[in-house]
Parts: sequence; C-alpha cells; structure tokens
Amino acid sequence: MDWRDIINVKEISTYIKELSPEVTIGEALFPRKKQLGMELKYIKGAKQKPVVLKQSTFDTAVKIRALKAQVDEITKQMPFFKESVLINEADRQQLLLAMQAQNKNVIDMIITKIFDNYKVLVDGGDMQMERMRMQLLADAGVISIISDDGDIVFDFGVPSNHKEVLSGTAKWSDIEKSNPIEDIIRWVRLMKEDGYVVNRAILDATTFGWITANKNIIKSAFPNNPNYIASDEEIKKFIKDKTGVAFAVVSGSYKLEDGTEQPYFTKGKFTLIPTGSLGKTYYGTTPEEADKMFGNSKNVQIVRTGIAIMTMKKDDPVTVQTKVSQLGMPSFERADECFFATVN
Repeated sequence: MDWRDIINVKEISTYIKELSPEVTIGEALFPRKKQLGMELKYIKGAKQKPVVLKQSTFDTAVKIRALKAQVDEITKQMPFFKESVLINEADRQQLLLAMQAQNKNVIDMIITKIFDNYKVLVDGGDMQMERMRMQLLADAGVISIISDDGDIVFDFGVPSNHKEVLSGTAKWSDIEKSNPIEDIIRWVRLMKEDGYVVNRAILDATTFGWITANKNIIKSAFPNNPNYIASDEEIKKFIKDKTGVAFAVVSGSYKLEDGTEQPYFTKGKFTLIPTGSLGKTYYGTTPEEADKMFGNSKNVQIVRTGIAIMTMKKDDPVTVQTKVSQLGMPSFERADECFFATVN
C-alpha cells in the first residue's frame, strides 16, 4: 500500500469537521454564508451600495496590519487566500516504519500529528476572515489588503458624521480629564437623530482599562468613595445604566506574515453597533472547488462553509502536498448604522 493513500482529503476533512472552530465576536456579527462565484457584487456596504474597490495610498504603518492576498482589481473579485504544506521527511520515515511494523497505534499518532498541521492551515483561513471583520469594525468600514498587483482598499462607505477622532485631553488615555460617559452619550444621541439605535460597543482591553481607571467615571459611580477600585463588571453595569450601551471587550491576537503578533482589535478604537448581525462573511467558489464541481478533481473537500482542502501526490520527492484555499470577505450592509470613534 502506498503510504500516501492514507493521507487523503476525505480523512483530513473528516478530522477537521470533528473539531469545533473557535467562536469569535466577528463571526457572531458577520455569520458565514456560501455564495457561488467570486465577484464583489455580492459584497455590500452602507445603504446596500456596492463596496468601493480602489488603489491604496496608506502608509507603511498601515501595511503592517494589512492582509496579504491575491486581488484582481479589473474583474473585481473577492480576495483569494492560499497556503500549502508538504509532509516532512521525518514524519514520512516514521509513518513508513510504523506501517512496516503494522503498529496501528503509532500510525494513528503520526497521522494525527500530520492532520494537525492541516488544521493549522484551515484555522489560518478563519483567522484571515476574522482579521477582515475586525478591520471593518476598528477602521470605520475599511479593509486594507496587500496584493501582488498593488495595495488595495475596500471602502464600505461609512458616513463621515458617523466617525470622530478625539484629541488633547479628551483622549481616553487621559484618565484625569477625559469623560468617556459624556462622549458615549453624545454619540448615541447623534445616531438616534439619524434614526439608528446603537446599544453595544466593541473595544480592546487597553481602551477598557482606561475607562475603568477614569477618575470622572469613578467619582460619578462611587461619589462617596472616589478611591474605590471597581471591578470590570461594576464599571460595565454603571456605563450600561448611564448610556444604554453594553460592552464587548475583544482580546487575542494573530500572527502577521512576518511572524509578529498583532491584536485583532486596534488599541484606542471604540465602535458602537446596533443589535443583531451587521453583515455576512461570504465564501465564494475557489478554483479548486470549481474543478470539483465540474468533475475535474476528486481530491477536494470543503470545510467550514467555504475553505477548500486539496491533496496532491508528489513523486520528487515522494510526498503529499496539501493545499488549503478560500475566496471571500465580509459584507457590511449595516455600516451606516454604526459609529466609529478613535479615542486615543
């Protein structure tokens, strides 16, 4: 038996499907949806208008946070992400020896180790989608992508009056003079005047830390004990009682292509959102999936709505190459119903 027959796409997909993916705030707000094709016409922004695709002029600092993908500006297709991995020589030798000894336990251990490498690629696909969703929420409806054909920006059309940048002593990092409660109430009223109700906020742990340490909030919440050290839940409850806004603090980070860590939600950003989902995470048809649909490839399986897994036997060297690809991005139909603040 050819050892490469053990590493087949059906077994890989079954293994991955049995393991639950990480549940993220981004996916809750932008649930997955499968869409045949790959064109951007399915991706909508504010007021259901098509997303604007344009060449980027962002600086180097923004590029570090940007995504790496293939983007075809002419045909206006969704970003395409692809990664592959080969079975390394050590795993191949161990698998051959275990098969020769007919040791099923060892064979299963080695295969699990190999399959875990493939799961890392699939999880990486989910990470790319979460990065885009978090960019939409942190960067006022904009996704920045680095492609081989240039730097691309997807602009989802947030109204200019639904954005604000605080300056001077109003910045929330100034815990002595800033007043986050007043800011939030002002933004909630502004949105209400435009006909929208925002009752949830997305922020990172550092920004929430400024709020919990804010002197004006502590004095207002605990007037008889201005030196009181409040718990996170006490602060959240006080703010919700005052403003009607519930907080969701985003934590965690991902690795960029150069290996450095980047938080999912940018420090110093504060986004007010309405109840319910804000859009969809669309998965298009990858070239590998299209080949399978038209009977040209049997070595392709789809997991997690739209991530394609494909295996290919290689003879020089003798190994198996496994490729994971996805085509997609989030839509943001309710972009105009959100308010985006840069508070530091």
